[in-house]
Amino acid sequence: MKTVLKAGLAAAALLVVGALPASAQSRVQVGTLTCNMAPNVAFIIGSVREMSCLFRPAVRGVKRSSYQGTVTRVGLDIGVNGRGTLVWAVFAPSAKVPAGALRGTYVGAAGSASIGVGLGANVLVGGSQNTFALQPLSLEGQTGLNLALGVSGLTLR
Repeated sequence: MKTVLKAGLAAAALLVVGALPASAQSRVQVGTLTCNMAPNVAFIIGSVREMSCLFRPAVRGVKRSSYQGTVTRVGLDIGVNGRGTLVWAVFAPSAKVPAGALRGTYVGAAGSASIGVGLGANVLVGGSQNTFALQPLSLEGQTGLNLALGVSGLTLR
């Protein structure tokens, strides 16, 4: 079953990348953003989840940046989640990413399901002047029982 979920998520990621405008597809991967999420209880019409994040630049010699974040999900979101980890590939128009540049608001569609350890996919666009795309490597290692479909927002500060 995990193999089927992983294959489905990979196919969904390919569809999303194919649906992005050409300008978004020509972006450069500038690093990864790893966020550790706090446990939460989701309500039927949405949820809010706090996290601490670390941006690891792809270029050696560039300092890592820490962020505090909040994920807001609007839509069907039912269940209880333990701690989890989200990992995104970070894309930008150029390889230069100033310190703190990921601060801002990101939006996108989201979906996940978990029974025990679950997997989810999240594609978000935003940040400083909507120039960043966060694309899933985001296989959530969350525990709990949850079903979520809807629009997600991420605020990094």
